[in-house]
Amino acid sequence: MTTVLTPASPLTAADRCDRCGAQAYLRVVLASGGELLFCAHHGRKFEPELKKIAVEIQDESGRLTATPATADNDER
Repeated sequence: MTTVLTPASPLTAADRCDRCGAQAYLRVVLASGGELLFCAHHGRKFEPELKKIAVEIQDESGRLTATPATADNDER
């Protein structure tokens, strides 16, 4: 049997942490085919255990510290 993983879609503000309900920044894909979503805090807290059971971890927590693109501010 061959398993093909499709690329995960980006997490959005609608994706919520399964532990506390905050915005999710980590998606953990399990071997069973299920997935868990975590905020950055709980993702870090459970990281050692998650690495043991995950087939894939999609970590978008870098978005929390990334500088957003800004529009030109024309001050006249």
